[in-house]
Amino acid sequence: MGYRVGVDIGGSFTDFAVLNEQTHQIHTLKVLSRPDQPGSEILTGLSQLQQRDGIEPQHIDYFTHGTTVGINAVIQRRGVRLALFATEGFCDVLELARLKIPHIHDLFSRRPAPLITRDRVFAIKERTDRHGTVLQPVDRQSVLDAIDQARAAGCQGIVVSLLHSYRNRHNEAAVKAIIDEVAPELLTSCSADIWPIIREYERTITATINAYVQPMVIHYLESFEQALHTMGVKPPPRITKSNGGVMGVEQAKSECVQMVLSGTASGVIGASFLASACGFDKILSLDIGGTSADVAVIVDGQVAQGNGEIIGDFPIYIPSVAVTSVGQGGGSLAWIDNQGVLQMGPDSAGSLPGPVCFQRGGTQPTATDAFAACGMIGHGDLGYNAVKVDVAAARAAWQPLADQLGITVEEAAETAIELAISSMYGDTSGLLSRFGLDPREFWFLAFGGAGPMMGCFLARELNMKGVIVPPTPGVLSALGGLVADIRNDFIRTLYSDLDATLADALATEAEGLSQRARGWLCEQHGTDMPFTLHYSADIRYRGQSFEIEVALQPEWLAQANVAALHEAFDRQHQLLFGHCDANAPVQIINLRLVIASPTPKPTLNILPDATGPVAVAKRVSAWIDGASHQVDVVVRASLRAGHHLNGPVIIAQDDCTTCVPPQMQVDVDTFGNLLITPAEAN
Repeated sequence: MGYRVGVDIGGSFTDFAVLNEQTHQIHTLKVLSRPDQPGSEILTGLSQLQQRDGIEPQHIDYFTHGTTVGINAVIQRRGVRLALFATEGFCDVLELARLKIPHIHDLFSRRPAPLITRDRVFAIKERTDRHGTVLQPVDRQSVLDAIDQARAAGCQGIVVSLLHSYRNRHNEAAVKAIIDEVAPELLTSCSADIWPIIREYERTITATINAYVQPMVIHYLESFEQALHTMGVKPPPRITKSNGGVMGVEQAKSECVQMVLSGTASGVIGASFLASACGFDKILSLDIGGTSADVAVIVDGQVAQGNGEIIGDFPIYIPSVAVTSVGQGGGSLAWIDNQGVLQMGPDSAGSLPGPVCFQRGGTQPTATDAFAACGMIGHGDLGYNAVKVDVAAARAAWQPLADQLGITVEEAAETAIELAISSMYGDTSGLLSRFGLDPREFWFLAFGGAGPMMGCFLARELNMKGVIVPPTPGVLSALGGLVADIRNDFIRTLYSDLDATLADALATEAEGLSQRARGWLCEQHGTDMPFTLHYSADIRYRGQSFEIEVALQPEWLAQANVAALHEAFDRQHQLLFGHCDANAPVQIINLRLVIASPTPKPTLNILPDATGPVAVAKRVSAWIDGASHQVDVVVRASLRAGHHLNGPVIIAQDDCTTCVPPQMQVDVDTFGNLLITPAEAN
C-alpha cells in the first residue's frame, strides 16, 4: 500500500493531505507551523499521521509541498543584501523601473525603494546588440573591480543582468564564470538563466527577486529534505510552482522565483480540482489564511494565468496563477491610528504569537479575535485539536480598543470585521473588472483556516451567486499540491514581424522549445511519463506597447501557417477589446511552450443521504449585523446530503468554522459541500 502526500506550510498552520493509492481515501491533518524551526512541523505531522492513521513514512511514494517562505521574504524585505552587475551605461534599470507609481489616484503614493539600491549597482564593460551579436566581449578587469566593490558593500549575492542577454547569454555566462572563480562564496543569478525575456527591467527584477530569496529558500529546502530523511521518506520531494505545477527540489533551489507563489498556487489548484469534480463552472477561489486573502478566477476548471503578478511591492514576470492578494487574514492585527480611527492589518500575528484567543502569547487583537468576541467561533477546538479558542481572552484583548473608541466590545469587533471585508471587497472587485466578469454568475469556493469564517460576509457584499465550503476547507491547499500536475514553462523571444519571412524560423523555434521541454521532463521525472504540449505566443499589432497571449495549435507552427496565427490574434484582440484590424501588420514577441504531465487524482467521496433532521449541538448567543442573535451550532460531521439549514448558523469542524449570517441558507450536496446562498434566491 502506497501513499501520496501533499503539504502546505503557511504562516499559522501546516496542512497535510494524504491519498491512499489503493483505496483513494484522503486523510487530512493540521499542525502549527514553526517558522523558527523549519522542517520540525513536517516531523510533527508525519509522526501524528503514523500514530493516528497508521501511515508509515517508508510507504510514502510521492511527496509534494507548497510554501510561502519566498513571498513572505519579499513582502517583509527579509532577503539577502545583493549587488547588480549591469552593462556599462545601463545601471539605472531598477531605479527607473517603468516610471509608474503604485496607486495613480493617491496623491501620497510613492514608488518603493528598489531591492538593490543604486550604490550597489556596478558597471560591466561589455556589449551585445539586439540581434544577439557580441560587439564587445566581457572586460575581465571591470568584473574584478565590481566584485571588490560588492564585497566592500557587504553583499552576499550578485545578480548579473546584461543588455540583450535574452538573445545571447554568452556575456552573462562569462561574468558568472569570473565570479565563480574569484568569489565562489557569492551566490550568482544570471537573468538569462532565470527567465530570458525581452525588456531589461522585467528580466532584471525577476532575476533580482530570485537572488533575493535564494539563500533563505535553500536553507529552508535543505531543512525540509533533512526532516523527510529523518522520518524515512524515500522519494525526493517536489515543490509546487507559481504556475500551478510541480518541480524537483534542485530546480527549486536554483530557480527560487518559480516557487514564490508556491503556497498560493497550491490552493488555487485544489479549488480548480474540486470545482471540476463537483460540476461548478464559474468559481472564484477564496483562500483566507492568517496573513492574507487570495482570490483567483477559475472558469470551466481552468485557472486564469497571469504574467507580471505583484509580489509585495514588485512584479515578477514568470507564468503564474493570476491571484489578487489582500493583506487581510485571520491573524490581521487591529490598531488605532493617530486620528483615532480603527484599522486592520496589514501586519499579522502569524503563527507565533498568533491571535490572542489561541493562547500562544498574542496580546494584540486580530480578526479571529473579533469573530471570537462576537461569539461566532470558539464552540469547539480548531486545527485538529491543536488550538483551543479562549473567548474570554479575545474579549479582554478587544476591551481597551473598544474603550478608546467609546463603543462596546461587540461593536468594536464587528467594525474590525467590516473593515477587513471592505478591504477584500475593493481588491476582489478589481480582479473581476480586470477579466470583465459579473460576480452574480460566480460562486466563492471558500477555504483556508479563515475562508469559511469570512466568506459569506464578503459574498453578500459582492452580490455573489453563493459560497461553496468543501468538506475539508482548512487543508485544501495541501490537496492542491497533491493533485498538481508536473509542469514547466519555456519561452523564446522572437521579436519579429509575423509574415512569410518568419515561416521557416517559426517551425524551427517551436521544435527547439519542444526538445528543451522533453529533455527537462526526462531529466527531472523520467522517460516513461505521458505529457502534453501547449503552445502560445505573445502577439501585438506593430506599434502597440503591449502584447496579448494567444493560444496556438501545434500544426500551425509545424506548417508555418502565419495566416492562422494572425487570425487567432485578431479573434483574441476582438474578444478582449471589442475591435481588431485584419489588415494591420502584426508582430510576434515571444513564443511560449508549457509541458504538462498528469498526476493521479483522488476520487471524491459521496456523502450518504440524510435520513433525519439536522442535529443541533447547542444554541449560543452571537453578535451579527449589529444585533444579538440566538444561533444554532451544528457539527459538520453530522451533516448528510440533502440537509438544509437557515442562517444565522455556525457549522463547526476540525479544521475551521463556517459562519452563516442571517438571510442566508445552507444546503448540503452529494459531495458534502456546503452550498450557501441568499435566502431569497430560492
